[in-house]
Amino acid sequence: MVQGIIIGGTLAFLTAIVVMNTVARSITTSVDGWTSIPVCGRPGNGLLVRAACAKALPMVNVFEEAAYWTAAEDGAGQRLTGHRDYILRFEAGQFPPNDAFWSLTVTDVVGYMVSNPVGRSSFDDRSDLAANADGSIDILLQQTAPPGREQNWLPTPSGRFRVMLRAYLPGAAVLDGSYRVPPVVRV
Repeated sequence: MVQGIIIGGTLAFLTAIVVMNTVARSITTSVDGWTSIPVCGRPGNGLLVRAACAKALPMVNVFEEAAYWTAAEDGAGQRLTGHRDYILRFEAGQFPPNDAFWSLTVTDVVGYMVSNPVGRSSFDDRSDLAANADGSIDILLQQTAPPGREQNWLPTPSGRFRVMLRAYLPGAAVLDGSYRVPPVVRV
């Protein structure tokens, strides 16, 4: 009887994970390697949507309060890894429009910050990022410091990682879906 309870509980757990993953895929938007789930946090979501959102983004705000985009792949669909160097280029004035602030964070694949030589795991709208001559800003995602460009460098872990971009009190272009996060490009 004990074995039956253990096996039944295990099967129920695995079934719940499969169902939540299926629901999460159905409500996830993916563009240029970035994914978002704009329906998370909304009152009135059914039990399965709430469970899928809690699994994907624990303690998430409604999209109108905070928009979240996550990339575990570059714009070409290849997994992000510390064995490669990447650039995330925001054209002039193209950081996520917002009425509060934005932030960009590098984490491991689970979502934890990873220690690095400079103790920096994110940039935000208050970061002193160097602009290119045309006003665009390159954020360099790589394991080792890029000579002469350390100001815009976000260190990455040695293995797989992901990047999360958040906009708090997102602007109209985010809310209506016309804003597009630029792809992470392999150098």
